Amino acid sequence: MDVRATDTSCLNWAGDILALGLFEDGVELTGDLATLDGKLAGTLKELMAEAEFKGKEGSSALARVGGGSAIRKVLLVGLGKPDSLKLESLRRAAALSMRQAKKEKGKTLAIQFPVWNSQPEATVQAIAEGAELAAYQDTRFKSESEDKNSQLEQIEILGVGDQSAAIQRARQICSGVILARELVAAPPNVVTSLTMAETAEAIAQEHGLEIEILEQEDCEKLGMGAFLGVARASDIPPKFIHITYKPNGTPRRKVAIVGKGLTFDSGGLNIKGAGSGIEMMKTDMGGAAATLGAAKAIAQIKPDVEVHFISAATENMISGRALRPGDVLTASNGKTIEVNNTDAEGRLTLADALVFTEKLGVDAIVDLATLTGACVVALGDDIAGLWSSDDTLAAELLNAAESAGEKLWQMPMEEKYFDGLKSMIADMKNTGPRPGGSITAALFLKQFVKETPWAHLDVAGPVWADKENGYNSAGATGYGVRTLVNWVVA
Repeated sequence: MDVRATDTSCLNWAGDILALGLFEDGVELTGDLATLDGKLAGTLKELMAEAEFKGKEGSSALARVGGGSAIRKVLLVGLGKPDSLKLESLRRAAALSMRQAKKEKGKTLAIQFPVWNSQPEATVQAIAEGAELAAYQDTRFKSESEDKNSQLEQIEILGVGDQSAAIQRARQICSGVILARELVAAPPNVVTSLTMAETAEAIAQEHGLEIEILEQEDCEKLGMGAFLGVARASDIPPKFIHITYKPNGTPRRKVAIVGKGLTFDSGGLNIKGAGSGIEMMKTDMGGAAATLGAAKAIAQIKPDVEVHFISAATENMISGRALRPGDVLTASNGKTIEVNNTDAEGRLTLADALVFTEKLGVDAIVDLATLTGACVVALGDDIAGLWSSDDTLAAELLNAAESAGEKLWQMPMEEKYFDGLKSMIADMKNTGPRPGGSITAALFLKQFVKETPWAHLDVAGPVWADKENGYNSAGATGYGVRTLVNWVVA
């Protein structure tokens, strides 16, 4: 599918479907739209009246244009109140336009939306992102594509001039999001720790990045007892992945992104019971998927920032070698952990990953993890939680998420809750009491970062969507990639 931006006006465009963005309570036709309505024999006014179209965000109305018009169908798309227009509004409106065009079996689609904040480049990038992400359908594991009747070949963004750089940036970012979606959506017999390492190597080879894959023996030498404790029940060997992107010249800062990489989580000997959603535990590597997706995007964008992408990849299984409740593990910083729940394994893998990462001497560390159901209870399926030891870093991430349209909410780092993690026989337990479970999980991770500004994103809710939502189809969303990219390049 070709996406392009041009100076062409809606008055001069010819094709299958023309999508026009209109504000709420501002649907009086003026200027080019009034002229276009005249050319279309009043079709726009009739459509507004018949569909009772008021321009509310997320609303739309479609009509066929008769009389041999150069435009086959016109689509009105509501953008909400003018003072509430955001880049996310444009992404969602573009996604709606794309989905409607595919449904109508159009080959060509034109989009004419207002320019956000007098910034045509940002406007075009948002529209292109929304269209590209909505167009993606994962049919890898179906014998026949359900999307075989789709004919959309071209999208033209009207009235904004040549914005090829913005469209290229959108494609680069979307390629990372789609990679993350495909990793999360794939079944656990397809995506394993080996697959994650192979994917990392492919990204590094394609884009000229440095890569280091630590094998089990390497992790043993580094004393990664927490990570290896989780990995020991699996027949598939663990892989510790470290990709490095370095810009040309001196980087203005060095940062690290750490993703939880549990390719399947059975719960271990604290096995997940019926009704626990165990069949969806293939998504437990959503943090690592976002990390690799961000690596793919950032390698193409080439910012002047050095970035380290890290994941301790394994699966949490059951065997005679399995981690037992009551076992004590020693992490690579020497801290001892009493395992009181083998189903709280992600934080154990992250513990050693964070210790490894801080030794790289970076300026900031961000980890992403599908860590707790408690965060989903608190914030729902659409919002990730943010905990941070540094207010500046937290603000950077909140701004990056706002621009990306990925919902993120800062949660309290209530230090006294760490009392719930105290152990009689070790430095700490791996879980605390049920209340505040996502907070104690963050406090656990904090024990493995000494001085570096650090933030933890609990993405357990938004990595998966049960139904279509905006530019996300039902399934894996690729959550986090766009926020990470925005944070790095800011």
